[in-house]
Amino acid sequence: MVECALVLEGGALRCLFTAGVLDVMMEQEVEASCVIGVSAGALSGVNYLSKQVGRTAKVNIRYMQDKRYFSAQNWLQKKGFFNFDFMFGELSERLLPLDFETFERSKQRLIAVATSCETGEAMYFEKGVCSDILQAVRASCSIPLMEPVVTVEGTDCVDGGVAMAIPYQRAIQEGYKKIVVVLTRDVTYRKKPNSPAVLRLYDQVFKEYPGLLEKIRTAPERYNEMVEEVLALESQGRIFVIRPETPITISRMEKDKDKLRALYREGRRIGKKQRKALLEYLGIL
Repeated sequence: MVECALVLEGGALRCLFTAGVLDVMMEQEVEASCVIGVSAGALSGVNYLSKQVGRTAKVNIRYMQDKRYFSAQNWLQKKGFFNFDFMFGELSERLLPLDFETFERSKQRLIAVATSCETGEAMYFEKGVCSDILQAVRASCSIPLMEPVVTVEGTDCVDGGVAMAIPYQRAIQEGYKKIVVVLTRDVTYRKKPNSPAVLRLYDQVFKEYPGLLEKIRTAPERYNEMVEEVLALESQGRIFVIRPETPITISRMEKDKDKLRALYREGRRIGKKQRKALLEYLGIL
């Protein structure tokens, strides 16, 4: 095991890029001592700890067109497009079994980042400390307006990307000297402000949570500031960044299997391309 923090950005189906990178790391037996994941990054981290190469890709490529997994019907019935009951139930228990035993026994830390509805601040839930880490992962993935609020240990939460889209600072605060950041956007990407119409919808749905609304309103600006700081830390050699080389064109809820496979292959390609540099950064070579 390598003493380092692996920080995984979210991005829904853009996690196929992350899946490719992590599968290469698992194949090379690069085992980070701590994984800090946001949204789909947290889900990818679960399969990284369970050491199941290919599982993240299989889940999303095979089942994205399955209405049990993702559909408008799910939203009408459960107030969420993704059916997490199916994902952590039948899918993980029977169809594409998650190795719960390996996951639970892993000595690697897993921290799922969610956003508190009450305060709008980031919440960090750690495996072995949190009473239900998979519930925390579910909260980390609960995109506002697309998924319902999820309660974790008495706190109502939504997607961690609202408060802390790229939690590299958490890794720094925890004292990690080696930090690997996997992004799901290329180096040129910057978020644009939300439209007034979308902001009005947020205001209506989350009017009882002023702290959360403030974080939603400022999310694009804060994300762009994080990207600039990541670039600065990368140039200083403080962190090692793995990102797509070209703009990601798939939608956040992409259903085209060919596009999803291509993104997964691109993640694997970049993972292999940066393997030597990564191992040198980690002090393995």
